[in-house]
Amino acid sequence: MTSPCAFLNGKILSQADVAVSPTDTGFVLGATVSEQLRTFRGSVFRLADHLSRFARSLELVGLADAVSLDEVRQAVDQVVAHNHPLAVTEQSCDTDLGVTIFATPGPYASYRSTAESSGPTVCVHTFPLPFRLWADKYGTGQPLRTTGVAQVSPRCWPREMKCRSRMHYYLADQQAAHSEPGARALLLDEAGFVNETSTANIVAVCGDNTLVSPPETDVLHGISMAEVRELADRMGLGWTARPLLLDELAAADELLLTSTPYCLLPCCRLNGQPIGSGAPGPVYARLLAAWSNEVGLDIAEQAQRCTH
Repeated sequence: MTSPCAFLNGKILSQADVAVSPTDTGFVLGATVSEQLRTFRGSVFRLADHLSRFARSLELVGLADAVSLDEVRQAVDQVVAHNHPLAVTEQSCDTDLGVTIFATPGPYASYRSTAESSGPTVCVHTFPLPFRLWADKYGTGQPLRTTGVAQVSPRCWPREMKCRSRMHYYLADQQAAHSEPGARALLLDEAGFVNETSTANIVAVCGDNTLVSPPETDVLHGISMAEVRELADRMGLGWTARPLLLDELAAADELLLTSTPYCLLPCCRLNGQPIGSGAPGPVYARLLAAWSNEVGLDIAEQAQRCTH
């Protein structure tokens, strides 16, 4: 196969041939659990951690016994091994892939004939990372805005479940961008405490070089957040997890955003006001350099070089 491939329901197919029915529960109800991964030089980063979180999401939606993690792991390895060389050739640079895993309960019962399979839909596919979307932000920062859209209550679904029911993110980002072009949304919970952005976990850097994040029980457990915490520990930086108010973020020396595709970005402006000096800070620079050293490439430089 000379074109990108994907995995769907036990089979490796040409990615162009992958199709999910519009009557699938993932479309009808948005009932989809997922993982977003990336590669570095063609190797999937922290695959075991992503699969562990995926397993917990499957358990929470009642699909743990219906989806084989071993099969998913093998599919990720096979699809990435095939697709990464194709992406490098096509992009004419040392690019990397985003990797998506998702599962749904399968066909929605109200639309399903008795002859149709009622098993889950499971898919693994990849795409060249769209570095153009964030390459400049390593130097300029990602502005954030609060909006009138709150984070979904944990009474709706557990914070530890990574799912695609994200209309609130979409609406919040629309409002943020309307207030400030290029801004993303920072979501607060119903009590007014800082939760996460529409695409990332958030960490504040205080005056004594202590990193402060919302409690793990209040946000989705971020794989990239865990990486930053491990790097911070090695560098001798303190770390505290506690409820954070918006005023505390505004007064922080630095704000850091952690997310799988771009790894680590600074936030230099919140609701139109500068954070710290208004430029990426020294803690951010040290952490990004340490992460780059760990994966064997300059993360920001790769994004800037492979922008397309």
